[in-house]
Amino acid sequence: MAGRYGRPRSVLRMRTVAGQVFLLQVAIVVLLVATAITALVLQSQADSEREALNRSVSVAETFANSPGMEAALRSPDPTAVLQPKAEAARERSDVDFIVVFATDGTRYTHPLPDRIGRKFVGDFDAALAGEVVTEKLTGTIGPLVQAVVPVPGADGSVIALVSAGVTLDKVSGVAEEQFPLLFGVAGGVLLLATGGTALVTRRLRRQTHGLGPEEMTRMYEHHDAVLHAVREGVLIVGGDGRILLANDEARRLLDLPADVDGRPVRELGLSPGTAALLASGRDASDVVVPVGGRLLAVNQRTTDQAGGPPGTVATLRDTTELRALSGRADTARGRLALLYDAGTEIGTTLDVVRTCEELAAFGASRLADYASVDLVEAVLRGEEPTATGADVDMRRVAFGGGEGTALYPVGHSIRFVPTTRMGAGLAQGEAVLEADLTSLSGWQRQDEVRARQLVEAGMHSMIAVPLRARGVVLGVAMFWRAGSAEPFEAEDLSLAEELVARAAVSVDNARRYSREHTMAVTLQQSLLPRVLPEQSGVDVAYRYRPAQAGLGGLGGVGGDWFDIIPLPGARVALVVGDVVGHGLHAAATMGRLRTAVHNFSTLDLPPDELLWHLDELVARIDQDEADEAGEAGVTGATCVYAIYDPVAGRCSIARAGHLQPAVVAPDGTARFADVPGGPPLGLGGMPFETLELELEEGSRLVLYTDGLVEDREREIDEGLELLRRTLERYAGGSPEETCAAVLGAMVPQRPRDDVALLVGRTRILAADRTAWWDVPRDPAAVRGIRSAVTERLGAWGLGELVFSTELILSELVTNAIRYGEGPIGVRLIRDRSLICEVTDRSSTSPHLRQAAGTDEGGRGLFLVAQFAERWGTRYTGGGKVIWAELPYGSGEEPEIDLGLDLDGL
Repeated sequence: MAGRYGRPRSVLRMRTVAGQVFLLQVAIVVLLVATAITALVLQSQADSEREALNRSVSVAETFANSPGMEAALRSPDPTAVLQPKAEAARERSDVDFIVVFATDGTRYTHPLPDRIGRKFVGDFDAALAGEVVTEKLTGTIGPLVQAVVPVPGADGSVIALVSAGVTLDKVSGVAEEQFPLLFGVAGGVLLLATGGTALVTRRLRRQTHGLGPEEMTRMYEHHDAVLHAVREGVLIVGGDGRILLANDEARRLLDLPADVDGRPVRELGLSPGTAALLASGRDASDVVVPVGGRLLAVNQRTTDQAGGPPGTVATLRDTTELRALSGRADTARGRLALLYDAGTEIGTTLDVVRTCEELAAFGASRLADYASVDLVEAVLRGEEPTATGADVDMRRVAFGGGEGTALYPVGHSIRFVPTTRMGAGLAQGEAVLEADLTSLSGWQRQDEVRARQLVEAGMHSMIAVPLRARGVVLGVAMFWRAGSAEPFEAEDLSLAEELVARAAVSVDNARRYSREHTMAVTLQQSLLPRVLPEQSGVDVAYRYRPAQAGLGGLGGVGGDWFDIIPLPGARVALVVGDVVGHGLHAAATMGRLRTAVHNFSTLDLPPDELLWHLDELVARIDQDEADEAGEAGVTGATCVYAIYDPVAGRCSIARAGHLQPAVVAPDGTARFADVPGGPPLGLGGMPFETLELELEEGSRLVLYTDGLVEDREREIDEGLELLRRTLERYAGGSPEETCAAVLGAMVPQRPRDDVALLVGRTRILAADRTAWWDVPRDPAAVRGIRSAVTERLGAWGLGELVFSTELILSELVTNAIRYGEGPIGVRLIRDRSLICEVTDRSSTSPHLRQAAGTDEGGRGLFLVAQFAERWGTRYTGGGKVIWAELPYGSGEEPEIDLGLDLDGL
């Protein structure tokens, strides 16, 4: 610090912290470098001695154990043999000497030939005992290290000794070569440390008061420039309440006079609140005070902290414009918050009316006193509006706000007048603001009487915004303010447009969903059975529960299906299937599978064969409809197919990836039928198997889809067990009661998957309603069959069918005798129609053909087709059955002239 007052600085008498730190760090660095150099020199000396010792021992041992050493020593002149070898080894091994001498010390070799024959100088007594002797000494060639090694003979005795030595100067040269690098590195370290110390010192000097006059002057000049250039006012007030300093900005903001320095704050003509704050001496943060036409934010801190002088420092900031911007920001923030809330509260469901109700309720609570929404009639039906704007029938679907207003109620039909601003705005898709309804600027022409009622009720401001989506006007939303509420402004109009625009998208989505949902439901309802077919085999009841909307697919549209198909011979087929997924695709796939099952059932195939054909069909559909991404047309389908014969009381069941059907015995016990499992439809490669069951009359066969037993809250095994217990609990009820009980116990109010349930209670035809005859393979037996049939029909009271039945059975039996094989049988079944069946062991099926006029035969099946309502062939495991059905009351003879003698049949 002496330099600051004009006295010369003394290096040894520096009093500043920066100078002392600088000298201390330099001294430490020099000491560390010197210590490192000393340690390296000492280490180099030790390494030289160790290197000399190791080299002398190694060379001596190598030469002493070299081949031919013993022979050379025992030769007449060992010197002549060993001297050249010793000198050659000395030169190659970079030692100073290699001396071979006898056990008495007589030298055989030496670098100086004149010393050969003299005694060896040194201690070698230990070497004579077989040890290696090393010693450091100073010889004629300087300080050296020598080693004495014994030369062993063939019998292990010492026959001579070898001494090798090397001077320390020869091995210390390597370490000395590193000294220049060492000193260079040390110098670099010293320079680097000195530079770093200088930087630290410089920084320390800036942070202390050890500055010279020039530095202090420069600092005050900068301080003064900054103080008067900043855009914030700075005011320093002393402890006595007088102004010590006021920069230019403070003078401008407070409108201070030029001679303000030293004057009391309370005498400057400031407002009492501002003067009291500045003279109070207390801390303040962003306290807003009015000064003239400005709003100043004052921050004030005391100066007596850490031993400073008493007083305060206040900064003044003009926040007038900032307050205006903040107000606009608050307005924008509130607008964004309102729109965000609207996004969460409007359009929560895919329901058109519900979405409009949410818009009306939100508008009435957040934007206006009342709000209403009117929609085009076509939109309510889920259709695309064909016309927009005025002169289009609309209906009020939602209203929000208080009760008892003069506004149109919900359900009222509206047609906006095109000559009003509202009607013109609808035509153009533009919003309309009526800031003052009381002026009756033309809006009242929509309804003069109601307009007066609205004004009398206190309505004074209105906004009408068309609901537009994809360029189409779906309706109009209207917002009303009444009473003491502020009238609508342009900002409100813009906000209402954004709000309605977002809601219009939700309304349009709901409309499109309603249209697609209606189409899908219509498609599905058209594909599922509407009424039960007439049949006598089983008493059937069914239930179909669609998945709830929002929980899966479109809701109400799925791929579960069922069917009851009457078959020939009073038999009936019960089928339940499931197509994975929901929506139009699943419903369409379900319809295709149901149609295919109907078609395959006309072939009267056994259950396993029918499922095989259905599996082939699904695989072909997958192959034909696979797109480029490899997605198949049918993602998965299962089916269970059962055929019940009420005559025999037997049921044949096969399944493809479906759950096991349940069987409830007449005594009330329920079990799951062990139907052999097959793969889901479309996988192929695996055969299907059929289970044959004997069912007593009154048994229940229960078919269902997985939605009945599967649920997220329970495992499928638990669901199956619950189904079994429920069936046993309600075993005494009718099929309708069983369906209702099962769904009530197992299906929630909002199911996540479709549920199809089919319950059939078996019946067995009485024995007196069937008749069976064995037919000999003799054409003459036909007459006897006709007589027996005529007698049985008479007993049944079906005499009007005798002629037709005799004709049909005569033709069928004759063909069986002529072309069939094995035993032949005839069976009559009196059901809803008379069923005639002829069985044989042949697999050849007759074909209907048109006989020429000259043909003598070929008209028999034509007659069968004319007299029977239906006829066909059914194959069994042992042959075939040709059947024909005759409805009651069809005994009249058709007017057919074929030129045949029917009595000859």
